[in-house]
Amino acid sequence: MNEMNYLAALKSVKVPILVLDQKWHRLFAVSGKPKNILENEAEIKVLLAEQGKLQQELKEYKKVKNNLMNGIVQNMEGAESDKHIVQAQNLSDNKRLLEESKEKIDEIEDRLMELPNQIKAINDKLMIDTMTFCYEKLRTNKSEADEISQWIAETRVELKKNLIRKQNREINNREIYTYMNDIFGKDVMNLFDVNYEDYEQNLRAAEEAAKKAKEKALEKQRQEEEKAKELENIKAD
Repeated sequence: MNEMNYLAALKSVKVPILVLDQKWHRLFAVSGKPKNILENEAEIKVLLAEQGKLQQELKEYKKVKNNLMNGIVQNMEGAESDKHIVQAQNLSDNKRLLEESKEKIDEIEDRLMELPNQIKAINDKLMIDTMTFCYEKLRTNKSEADEISQWIAETRVELKKNLIRKQNREINNREIYTYMNDIFGKDVMNLFDVNYEDYEQNLRAAEEAAKKAKEKALEKQRQEEEKAKELENIKAD
């Protein structure tokens, strides 16, 4: 179903104003909103702001209208005599202002009748764009999750293989040592065990010394770089 068909199907469906729903905004918390959604969101916000402003203006104009009508009634009572020229002038002014208020009220009410349809049209399009974005994100996430699952499965198999290799090496070491002990005797084995342990200790000590020497060289280099920067700053001053 293309976008036009979706829009036609949505004519009888009441979709909430998406930009007013915090959960809708959370849909884009990770990836951010694409350009088309940002544009529709901005447009619908402008219409909502206009709607709110017009509703407030309508209340104010209706209040003015009621005040003018009350003023007309009062001035009509005072304008029955030619002596009350001021009341007559006020009556004329109030009638003129009343007509202007009525025209403005009609204009605002006409615009307020148009706005809901415009808001719904953009909101429906925003919903379709949102659904398109979300379903694409769902497909992408599922694809990546499947790849990760495959990697986990392969890694698990490789881990099992390595565990078996490790166990085989340990078993082989025990067998070798047992056979050596049976062949050469305990005294000879003890002698070689000491030499082997000394070799291992010397190897570890050499590796540790090399590590410390490298760290010391890096620290010296860092200090020299800091001194060079200080000299440059002094020269610049």
